[in-house]
Amino acid sequence: MGAVRVNGVVKAAYDDIADWYEQEFLPSDDTDRLGIRRALRGLLGPGRGPCLEIGCGTGAYAGLVGELGRTPVGVDLSAGMLRYARERLPVAQADAGRLPFRDGSLPAVVSVMVHTDMPAYPAVLGEVARVLASGGVFVHVGVHPCFVGGFADWSDQAGIVIRPGYLDRHWTKASWTDRGLRDKVGASHWPLHELLGGFVGAGLGLEEFGEGGAPVPLTLAVKARKR
Repeated sequence: MGAVRVNGVVKAAYDDIADWYEQEFLPSDDTDRLGIRRALRGLLGPGRGPCLEIGCGTGAYAGLVGELGRTPVGVDLSAGMLRYARERLPVAQADAGRLPFRDGSLPAVVSVMVHTDMPAYPAVLGEVARVLASGGVFVHVGVHPCFVGGFADWSDQAGIVIRPGYLDRHWTKASWTDRGLRDKVGASHWPLHELLGGFVGAGLGLEEFGEGGAPVPLTLAVKARKR
C-alpha cells in the first residue's frame, strides 16, 4: 500500500487509520454486498499450499483462503495494519513491488481491494508473475475501474453520475463521501484497458471475470494464470 517519508522515516498511508479500518472493514458472508468474498471463493477455488495476499491489510480474508484448503500468508507496508493481520496469518512487512519470495515459489496469489493503493500496480503484477509457479493462479478483486473513481459521483445511487476523467491515469483524494477510504489515503486509477493490459504484459493469461455490487457494479474480479 502507499507510503510517505516523514523525517527520513517511511510511514505507510494506512498506519493512521488501522484501528478504524479494523472496525469498519471486517467482512463476512452476511455483509458481502459487493460480492468480494463470493468472487474470491469462486475464482480462487480449493487448493493446497501457500496463497500469498499482497496488501493483506488486517488479514480480513485469511479465514476464507484457509477455508479453501490453502495456507494464507500476507505482505503489507503498513505496520499498523499488520498489527491486526499477524493474529490471522503469517505476515511480512514488505513492498508489493519487491516481494520477498523466490521465483516460481508460490502456487497462488491474491490481491483484494488494494490495486488503487499501489501507484505502480503494473510493476506489482510483474512481481506476481515472478513469484508464481508455472500454471499458478492469481486472483485480483478490486474496485471497478469503469464505475468507481474520482470521476464517479455515487451520492445519488439511483442516478450515478460519471464525469470526465475516466481516461485520465490519475491519483486523487476527491470523494463523494467521507465514510470511505479514498478521502483518507487517496487512490490511483487505471482505465480498464490499462488494467487488463498490465496482466497481459506481465505474462498472466486471463481466464475468468466477475463483477459485484448493485445497481451498478462496484467491483471487478479477474482470474489469471502464469503462462
